[in-house]
Amino acid sequence: MYLKFYDNPDESEYLPLLERSLCDDGSLRRCVSDIIENVRVRGDEALREYEERFDSSRLGSFHVTEKEFDEAEASVPRELKSAIERAYGNILAFHEAQKSNGECVETMKGVKCWRKVVPISKVGLYVPGGTAPLFSTVLMLAIPAKAAGCPSVTLATPAKEGTVNPAVLYCARLCGVDNVIKLGGAQAIAAMAYGTQSISKVDKIFGPGSRYVTFAKSIVSSFCAIDMLAGPSEVMVVCDKSSDPVYVACDLLSQAEHGCDSQVILMIRAGDGKEARDVYERIEQALSAQIGILGRHEYMLPSLSHSAAIAVYDDVKLMKIVNEYAPEHLILNCRNYHDLVHMVESAGSVFLGPYSPESAGDYASGTNHTLPTSAWAHSSSGVSLDSFVKKITVQELTKEGLSSLGGTIMRMAEAEDLMAHSQAVKVRLG
Repeated sequence: MYLKFYDNPDESEYLPLLERSLCDDGSLRRCVSDIIENVRVRGDEALREYEERFDSSRLGSFHVTEKEFDEAEASVPRELKSAIERAYGNILAFHEAQKSNGECVETMKGVKCWRKVVPISKVGLYVPGGTAPLFSTVLMLAIPAKAAGCPSVTLATPAKEGTVNPAVLYCARLCGVDNVIKLGGAQAIAAMAYGTQSISKVDKIFGPGSRYVTFAKSIVSSFCAIDMLAGPSEVMVVCDKSSDPVYVACDLLSQAEHGCDSQVILMIRAGDGKEARDVYERIEQALSAQIGILGRHEYMLPSLSHSAAIAVYDDVKLMKIVNEYAPEHLILNCRNYHDLVHMVESAGSVFLGPYSPESAGDYASGTNHTLPTSAWAHSSSGVSLDSFVKKITVQELTKEGLSSLGGTIMRMAEAEDLMAHSQAVKVRLG
């Protein structure tokens, strides 16, 4: 048994099942705080020490050279390049469609208001390189940054023994990243947030990472903007007796393989307990078969150990649990998925039907895979083009417009005892 089965639990029983895994992070936070302060004070010298300690890299320069880009491009197989380029086209098309020139509204005659859309000047992208080289994250971050028109895009990624993964560099060049630096972990976040002798400070930091990276982003967020605090990866899969159990099992495992602290929740929509148990047992068998042919058991099995399968017998309760959990990824692989999607209120990204695996969104369909985790989907969205721009409000009043609105402004200002506000209108109207 990989997923513990819960048959139509009531709220007091299912709410604890939806909790994310937690741990005592006091020592981790202290370690990360020390790294950040050391980089802030000592700059490049501290970075070199940390890179040698954590990544076995003795670096003369942190910056990737054109020669290294050329060598990386030559080493990436043609088939992988073609796959990356196809994904690039889909992701670019989806994000470019999000462009806005702002809107102009004449709220009353002589009073115009609009928003000026301005790209963030300097953005920093973090691409992990721990248990797997996530070159797809380069596409997900650099494409919207460039589509938004950000003038300066810096990418930080770990270099094992001084070498960056070739696919990461190929994607960075394809996307037009301006600068790639060989830095990983909390020290990379600190370098981009504060700047050092050789690394320029950025205005906003994007990207997922380890708990060290997440804590680092949390600490620097009072000084440098961040996209979000991304926790362990998670998926919720909704299925019924019509679902192919192999599809369901593979979707669960594709998240479980991310890390030991990932979480998967299986929701079984059934007519009764017997049907629910039959669906659960078929999926357990499929899980066993797939685990037998896949690797990364050291991540999958611990992940499954703090995951769950929950059976429910009506759509209202089903969607109440879905929205309460607010999953990073939500897969609706059941007969009535078109009805259920209208009931989704909280999710990072939704995948509909039997042929929409979460892998599609992770790599190539076009949507962004940098998504809110740990129930942050209750209040926030994933990375999009909007994440890389500022929207500045602008207003222009004619004399006629101010004359019409002046009385309203003065009365409100005086009611708040802000007489200078009122006077600023009064002197213009004579």
